[in-house]
Amino acid sequence: MIKRILPHPFLTVVLTAVWMLLLNDFSIGGLVLGLIMGMALSAFTTAFWPDRVQIRNYRAAIEYVFIVLWDIVVANIEVAWIILSRRNTSMRSRWISIPLDIRAPEAITILAGTITMTPGTVSADLSADARSILVHCLDVEDAEATVEQIKSRYETRLKEVFE
Repeated sequence: MIKRILPHPFLTVVLTAVWMLLLNDFSIGGLVLGLIMGMALSAFTTAFWPDRVQIRNYRAAIEYVFIVLWDIVVANIEVAWIILSRRNTSMRSRWISIPLDIRAPEAITILAGTITMTPGTVSADLSADARSILVHCLDVEDAEATVEQIKSRYETRLKEVFE
């Protein structure tokens, strides 16, 4: 009965939180409306989720969010410094291919989104077999070190969360 009313509780909570942020004001009516909309959207989209996403390690997921937020702040400062202090001719932008060990489509999507959200990097393409992702980096001194940093900092944590 509960699964029928609330098939995706995490999605409901996230949608309610986004609704409250969009309102930019807290009220009981807004919260109730957000919960109703979150529950309704969760119920309407159940057919599109034949295999529910399983988070295996919630602690690792929370740590991942904080690491990504920290990396976004640091990357913003680094990109600002690069833009303000370097000429275009001295930048070392390049394309790198990151081989993937993760197989869960949700984990690959989150990794690609994380790379894109971090200033100075953009995920551009996923190989047809989903074994590697193509990333453009604004300024890279050592491509292999950058690949290893992305794999160790993000991919291994996503593997803990989803696999």
